[in-house]
Amino acid sequence: MRDGFVRVASVTPDIRVCDVTYNKENIKKAIKKEWEHKSKIIVFPELCLTGYTCNDLFFQDILISEAKKALKEIVEFTSGHKSVVFIGLPLDFKGKLYNVVAAISDGVLLGFINKLNLPNYGEFYEERYFNRGFEEPVWVDFFDNVVPMGANILFECTNFQGLTIAGEICEDLWVANPPSVSHALAGANVIINASASNDIVGKKAYRDMLISNQSKKLICSYIYANAGEGESTQDLVFGGQGIIAENGKILAESNRFKNEAVRIEIDINRLNLERRKQTTFKTCDDEGYFKAEFELDIEELELKRRFDTKPFVPDDPTKRSERCEEILTIQALGLKKRLVHTGIKNVVLGISGGLDSTLALLVCVKTFEMLGLDKSGIKAVTMPGFGTTDRTYNNACELTKSLGASLEEISIVESIKRHFIDIKHDINVKDVTYENAQARERTQILMDIANRDNGLVVGTGDLSELVLGWATYNGDHMSMYGVNASIPKTLVRHLVNYYADTLSNKKIADILYDILDTPVSPELLPPENGEIAQKTEDLVGPYELHDFFLYNVLRFGFMPSKVYRMAKAAFDKEYDAKTVLKWLKVFYKRFFAQQFKRSTLPDGPKVGSIAVSPRGDLRMPSDASRYLWEQDLENIK
Repeated sequence: MRDGFVRVASVTPDIRVCDVTYNKENIKKAIKKEWEHKSKIIVFPELCLTGYTCNDLFFQDILISEAKKALKEIVEFTSGHKSVVFIGLPLDFKGKLYNVVAAISDGVLLGFINKLNLPNYGEFYEERYFNRGFEEPVWVDFFDNVVPMGANILFECTNFQGLTIAGEICEDLWVANPPSVSHALAGANVIINASASNDIVGKKAYRDMLISNQSKKLICSYIYANAGEGESTQDLVFGGQGIIAENGKILAESNRFKNEAVRIEIDINRLNLERRKQTTFKTCDDEGYFKAEFELDIEELELKRRFDTKPFVPDDPTKRSERCEEILTIQALGLKKRLVHTGIKNVVLGISGGLDSTLALLVCVKTFEMLGLDKSGIKAVTMPGFGTTDRTYNNACELTKSLGASLEEISIVESIKRHFIDIKHDINVKDVTYENAQARERTQILMDIANRDNGLVVGTGDLSELVLGWATYNGDHMSMYGVNASIPKTLVRHLVNYYADTLSNKKIADILYDILDTPVSPELLPPENGEIAQKTEDLVGPYELHDFFLYNVLRFGFMPSKVYRMAKAAFDKEYDAKTVLKWLKVFYKRFFAQQFKRSTLPDGPKVGSIAVSPRGDLRMPSDASRYLWEQDLENIK
C-alpha cells in the first residue's frame, strides 16, 4: 500500500431472492476471498442481503428482521480484519423502511448510508417500500450500539494518508445533482455505489460513460457494484456489472451476466495531487457530515494494475487515428493563425530527414492547404554537415520535392571550418563546441533566409527534447514558432506514421516509412562506414522511458521513487530495474539542469495535457535545486 495504492474490489455474489441465510454465507465467502487477495475496500450490491427484487415481501417482518441478524453476524465475522466492507440491505427505523448500505470494518458497524433518490418510474417502484433517506445523519440503534444513518457520512482512514470514502446507492448517481458531488467537495476521494440496475439494450454503454465521467468530474475513484444473476427474472434481468473507475478512466470491469468479483489498485496519491493542482476544484466545509474512522492493515502490494508504456498514444487504433488527426489540425491551426496575424505567406524550416523536421514539414503542408497558399512558399532548407548521411539527405530532399515545397541546399561544412579557425577550435576535437557550432550555424541560416524571403522560421524540436534539454541553446532551440513544442517523441512517430498510412501517394508514403525506420540522431558527428554514428537514445536514454517519466512527473508530480516503481511495472518485459533507475536519474538531472533553455522558448501551440511553455504550463526557476529528488532516488534499494 506504498505510494498511495490501495486494492479495492467490486463483488457480485450469488444470491437467492429472500434467502437471507444463503446470501449471508455467500457474502462471507466473498469477503474472505477478497481478504486473501488483499482487497481493502470491498463493495457489494444494493439490497444484496435480501435481494433487490423481493417486491411486496419487503413488507414481511421476518425478512427485515433476518437481514438485520445476518448483518450482525457479518459484522462479527469481520473482526480482526482491517478492511472496510459495504453491504446493501433493507433497514427499519422508527416504523419506516430504508434502503441502506452498511459500512463495516474490523468487527465494527461504522454506519449506514441511506438512499436519497427512490426511482418510481418505468420498471421501478421503490417508493412503494422505502422512505427517502436522510442527508444529515440520524442515530440508529443496532443491537446495543448506536450508529449514524444518512447520506452525509465520511469514512476516514486514520492510518492511510488522504483516504476518505463516501457512498451513494444506485439511482443517486443518475439524478441531476448526485450526492457524490457534495461528498467529493466535502473531502471524499473514493465514492462507492451499491446498485441494482437492470440490464436493457444500450444501458451498459451509458452506465460506463456515467461512472467514468463522474469519477473524472469529481477527481475520485468510483467503485460500482451491481446486482446480478440470482435476482428475480420475473420482469427484469440484472447483469452484475462491477466497475472500478479513477479520474475518468475505467481501470477494471467485470463481465456482464456473470457473478464475478473485480479488483484493482486505485491511486489515492494521484487523486489528491490532481485535486491540489486543479484550482477550480473547490472543496467546501464538511459541516453536516459525520466522520467515521477506521484503520486498514498496511500490506505491501505487488501491483496488478498495469501502467501504459505510451501514455501519450491511445492503444485503440481507431482512437489513435482520431487523436492523430486532431493533433495535426491543432498544430496547423496554430501556425495558420500566426501567418494570418503577421501577413506572412512564407515559412522556413530546416529539413534533415529525421522525424521532427518531417512532422514540422507535414504541419506546414496542412497549414498551407487550409490557407489555400501555394506550397512553394514552404521553404525547406537542407544543410548538410559533418554528420549527414546519404539516407537522411536523400529522404529530406525527396520528401520536400514530392510534397510540392521549395528546396534549398546550403552546406555548412566550409562555413563551420572557417568558424573553427576564427574561434581557434581544433576541428579534430569533436566535443560540444564541434557539435553546437553546427546547430547554431543552421539556425542562423534559417533566420537569415526568413529575413530574405519575408518568412517565418518554423521550429522542429519536440516536447521530449525540451524536457531533457536535448537542444542547442540559441541553435535548434530557437525559432519563430515551434509547432512540435508539446508533442513528445513517442507521439511524433505515430503522427508521421498516421500521415503515411492515410496517403494515396505511395512514393511519399514510402519515404515517410523509411524516415520512421531511421535511428533518431542529430547527425553532428561524422558517419561510420556511411551509417549514422551518433544515436540520441544511446546518449540520453530510450525516449519511451523518458516520455513515461515526463508524463508522470509533470502531469501528476509523483515522487521519483513512485515513478520508478510504476516504470518497473510498466516496462518489466523491456528493461530491468537497474536500467530504469539509470535513465530516471538522467531524466531528473537533465530536467533540472536545462530549465534555462525552456525559460526562453518561442511560441508554440499546446496540444495535450502537458507542455513546458514558460508562459503557461511550466513556471520553474532555472536554478532550482534537485537535491530532494536525488535523495529520494538514492534511497531506492
